[in-house]
Amino acid sequence: MAAVPPPSDEDEPDAVAFGIPALDDRLRRTDVDFPIRAEELVDELGNPDVPYDPSGRTISLSEAVDRSGRDRFETRRDFLNALHPVFEDARSSGGIRGWLERFIPL
Repeated sequence: MAAVPPPSDEDEPDAVAFGIPALDDRLRRTDVDFPIRAEELVDELGNPDVPYDPSGRTISLSEAVDRSGRDRFETRRDFLNALHPVFEDARSSGGIRGWLERFIPL
């Protein structure tokens, strides 16, 4: 009797990046120089919709930057740190599930 071969990596679904990792991935694929104004950064990145949770809900980069309250970012890390609470807030307050999670631990 033969042994079952191990599963192939091709059968595994790709990991879904969201929030800061998704934004950082996009940022690393561009030639953005810091320091940079918020408006210029959004233009450089093309104002993408950034997924902020594993189910694929998104927020536009311009809206996320607006919610950060910042108009300039000194470094890449400064930018990502400023947007982290924006994604966390969007994830925690998103939709019916977010509303339910505040009352019933899922």
